[in-house]
Amino acid sequence: MQGMRKFWYRIFGLGKPRKDKYTKDLSFKENLHALRALPPFFKLIWQTNKQLTFANIVLRIIKSGFPLAILYVGKLIIDEVVRLTQLSTVDDMSYMWSVLLAEVVLVVVLAIITRLLGLIDALLGDLFSNESSVRLIEHAAKLDLPQFENAEFYDKLERARRQTLGRVVLMADVLKQAEDLITVSFLAAGLLVFNPWLILILVVAVIPVFLSETYFNQKSYSLVLGWTAERRELDYLRYIGANDETAKEIKIFGLADFIKKRFANLADKYYQANKSLAIKRTVWGLLFNVLGDLGYYLAYAYIIWQTAHGKISIGSLTFLAGSFNRLRQLLQGILSRFSTIAQRAMYLQDFFDFFAIQPEIRSPKNALAIPNPIVQGFTFDNVGFKYPNTDIWALKGVSFTLKTGEKLALVGENGAGKTTLVKLLARMYDPNEGRILLDGIDIKLYDLTALRQNIGVIFQDFVRFQMLVSENIAIGKIDERSNKDKITHAAFQSLANDVIEQLPNGYEQMLGRRFEGGVELSGGQWQKIALGRAYMREAQLLILDEPTAALDARAEYEVFERFSDLTKEKTAVLISHRFSTVRMADRILVLKNGQKIAIGTHEELMQEKGLYAELFNLQAAGYK
Repeated sequence: MQGMRKFWYRIFGLGKPRKDKYTKDLSFKENLHALRALPPFFKLIWQTNKQLTFANIVLRIIKSGFPLAILYVGKLIIDEVVRLTQLSTVDDMSYMWSVLLAEVVLVVVLAIITRLLGLIDALLGDLFSNESSVRLIEHAAKLDLPQFENAEFYDKLERARRQTLGRVVLMADVLKQAEDLITVSFLAAGLLVFNPWLILILVVAVIPVFLSETYFNQKSYSLVLGWTAERRELDYLRYIGANDETAKEIKIFGLADFIKKRFANLADKYYQANKSLAIKRTVWGLLFNVLGDLGYYLAYAYIIWQTAHGKISIGSLTFLAGSFNRLRQLLQGILSRFSTIAQRAMYLQDFFDFFAIQPEIRSPKNALAIPNPIVQGFTFDNVGFKYPNTDIWALKGVSFTLKTGEKLALVGENGAGKTTLVKLLARMYDPNEGRILLDGIDIKLYDLTALRQNIGVIFQDFVRFQMLVSENIAIGKIDERSNKDKITHAAFQSLANDVIEQLPNGYEQMLGRRFEGGVELSGGQWQKIALGRAYMREAQLLILDEPTAALDARAEYEVFERFSDLTKEKTAVLISHRFSTVRMADRILVLKNGQKIAIGTHEELMQEKGLYAELFNLQAAGYK
């Protein structure tokens, strides 16, 4: 009672309901506001397939007139039967058969139209789901890396991802709403001819049901919206609890019980919140439906009374009773569906809200072309950077020049800022302070896509794509995925060819265990495959961010020796904790707590006896 009382207060502006941790109450006005998402939604559907959308609309308009036509033909049949029974002899039944045939035709045609609409809805739904998923992937690729590291962004992404599936239900609901409104206008016209009071009784009978459904649909949306982060956590726990990538550590550390209990606890909280809402919805829905039934039978009794007193025929009785019952069902459906449509439109708004997010790192107008070849190189000019939502400087006051054709190694303890530096170099982030110059010009003035195409990066946490070997290598330059010679050459350069030769299907071998026939590789084998992507890129700047961490010392030395030979004319940045590899570089940049400590050759840094020499000697002592 208290919950419904709050609802009445909100509708009529008499007070504000209390909000709790997991819900966000939505007003009736917000329901109407959500409907603004429908025009762009139908524009997307129309763009998906114009022919199917047009056929859907036309068939529904035609279908909307059938209920009245069938009811009226039924009236004619009953009245004719009554007339014939009153005759002493029945000689001519041609009219009876013609009217009966008309009803058969109407029913058959209606069945055909209904089947066609079901088929069209299914086809259009699949097409729209595919198209919206493609748009989601395309837009997500345009967004900035900092946005993907934001929890609020992930909530929006999760809600948008859920909207790519099943949106055809909303489309069908809206079209069904329009269809039923036309049908209601036909049936209402028929009732008005006989008795306008029936319409009033009907409206009074269905309004409570509508208000109840509106209230609980708002509550349902509020619950789902408020639990977005928790539902993401449930999905994550479900994923890590039964996944090949996490299975080893879950077993060795005995995490199964911990994950199971954490999932069960969070899932039960969501269940309890949803259960409470479902019970209230059922109780109030039952009460208002009973009131609606009483209204219907009040009108039905009135129609029977008129028939008994000879004011209308038996055929008219069946027509009016059928029309009234049909109108009642349609109006309840329309009003209830309005609330459902508004609720689904709210979810749909989440879809459009995601597409409203725009990247901050983008190409400027009249962007400059990347120089080819690069002449001077890259210059960091007093660069400082902080990750979003933190006050800690990941880099501060860093200045140096990466000369064209130079091999620069980055050295420092974990958290020194090495990976952050290369991300700034690839313009995955923009500095908070200072500038990064390419041939003396700020990299922000260059075309972003062209800049990244001229940089090949293999990160320490490279992705192990569950795809074919050839596709895993071609990822470095995916447009060349059909160029077998180039893929083979890249594999040879990264020493991945030895790994591939041992696979049953060679370059056509599926990697990973996710799909049938897949083969899992060792960490070192995966790294050689990933290194092939860098060579596939043929970029002017190559960056290797600890990509050989899983290789033994000899294998890493061979990889970097090959890398040094193959990049003699190219600029390269490498990060490695093995100093035997680092000393291959022309110069070494030493970082500590996000600041540049020193830069120079191996010999120069050893003579300075600073942090580099300390770290080198510590590692060398471990091999003695």
